[in-house]
Amino acid sequence: MISVLIPTYNYNIYPLVCNLSKQLEKTSIVFEIICSDDGSNSTINTENIKINTLKNSKFHSQKENVGLSNNRNILAELAQYKYLLFIDGDSLLPDDKFINKYIDSAKLDIDVIYGGRIHPKNVEPSRRLRWKYGVFREDSDVTKRNKNIYKSVLFNNTLIKKNVFNKIGFEKQITQYGHEDTVFAYKLSELNASIKHIPNPVIHGDVDYNDVFFYKMHKSIKNLDSIYKTKLIDPNFITFLKVFTSLKKMKLNYLFALTHKLFYKLFVANLTSKKPSLHIFDLFRLSYFCHINLKK
Repeated sequence: MISVLIPTYNYNIYPLVCNLSKQLEKTSIVFEIICSDDGSNSTINTENIKINTLKNSKFHSQKENVGLSNNRNILAELAQYKYLLFIDGDSLLPDDKFINKYIDSAKLDIDVIYGGRIHPKNVEPSRRLRWKYGVFREDSDVTKRNKNIYKSVLFNNTLIKKNVFNKIGFEKQITQYGHEDTVFAYKLSELNASIKHIPNPVIHGDVDYNDVFFYKMHKSIKNLDSIYKTKLIDPNFITFLKVFTSLKKMKLNYLFALTHKLFYKLFVANLTSKKPSLHIFDLFRLSYFCHINLKK
């Protein structure tokens, strides 16, 4: 028995749900599909409402924006079956065997099964920053993911036992974009949950424009700063924080904070351009984190 849970915001997920429903109906498994828009109040939801006409499928919209973490928690509370399959609304399924691969893997009685995510082979230049970051920093095959089973778990395409999810849940205080998956993965490691990585990736279908992703990253880094300062996570769990703590020990964080102030306009110019550099992006992220971490 499986509950497919799809959080979304201002996006047409009806085609995705139709595909999932078609695959699920071909199996003998008991299922439900529950979708939740995070208070976008978008006209797109006139399309999403059609989900309610599909077998065992429901769509509803939050009255207010609660953030991705809380939207996922709400979906989990609504779910009634043993397994929860979280899929981001902007995902594209790789083939017609997607559901069957998860059903087969679930027979192994593993706590968490992660199928992975990949990005399109190419995108327009105005979306190149998010695409590069996804391809070169996030996308990993099973071999790479198995080298660090917890750090490699993202919740854009994850099957998890409901009773395991209920022991953790997404951090309610994280209401902005970024690192909600990181905190959850860390809690899974503390729980010593069993993890299996399988080759069943979804495709990231809606790659952000350069400027959108650049400013989203500001929110993500602020979230990480809050997570770091409130000690929600061991800094050694995140490579980025390990680098920062090393810089801080050598007092170099002040230099990087100054770099942020001096070169911010250059960061904006490059990272919102049609030829963004990942090296400059890495420098921006680290220098911005050093900058905001100095604040009380």
